[in-house]
Amino acid sequence: MHDGSLQAFGLQPIHLSDKNRTVNIDMLSFFKLQDGTNKKRIFFLLIMSLLLISGALLFNSPGQTQVINVNFPSGGVLKSEVADTPEKLLFGLAFRPNLPEGEAMIFIYGESGPHRIWTKEFQFPVDIIWVDESKIIVHVEKDVPPCFDDPCPWYGPPPNDARYIIESNAGFIARAHVAIDNKLKFTLFIP
Repeated sequence: MHDGSLQAFGLQPIHLSDKNRTVNIDMLSFFKLQDGTNKKRIFFLLIMSLLLISGALLFNSPGQTQVINVNFPSGGVLKSEVADTPEKLLFGLAFRPNLPEGEAMIFIYGESGPHRIWTKEFQFPVDIIWVDESKIIVHVEKDVPPCFDDPCPWYGPPPNDARYIIESNAGFIARAHVAIDNKLKFTLFIP
C-alpha cells in the first residue's frame, strides 16, 4: 500500500528512526502478520482481554435481589424485597402494576429517623408500616391510595424514629392483625 491510499482513508504513514535505520509503518499493514511469533502474541492478548472482560462482567453484574421474610406475631409473613438500589429507594413500588399477595418492599435506612414516604405513581393502594431499630412497630398507615396528582401527600413521620419502612398490599394490616408495639422478626430469605 502506498502513501496515497493511506491518505484516502485519513491515515498517515508513521516514520520511526532508531539510530541508523528508518522504519516505515503504515497502520493497515501493521495488522498483516508475517511470522508465527506475532500471531501467538496477538492470540494471547486477545484471550487475556476476553478473560478480563468476562471477569469484569461477572463480578460487576447486578446481584440477585435480597429478600427478607418479615414475621408478625399473629403468624403473618411478608416476603419483602429489599430496596437496595437508588432506583428502588427513590421509587419504591411506583410504576409496578401489582404486588403479589404475601409480598412487600422493605426500606432499610442507615440511621433511625423521621422517615416519610409517598405513593406517587403507585398503581394500587398499600399499607405502610414503620419499624424501629428493635424491630418494634411504631406507626402504621392503612389503605393508602395511589397518587397521580402533584403534589402528592407525604405519610409519616412516625411519632418515634424508624429504621425500616415496609410497604405491602392494602388490607394486610387488618388481615394480619398488625398493631403498634408488635415485635417483628426478620429472617433472610434464601430461595
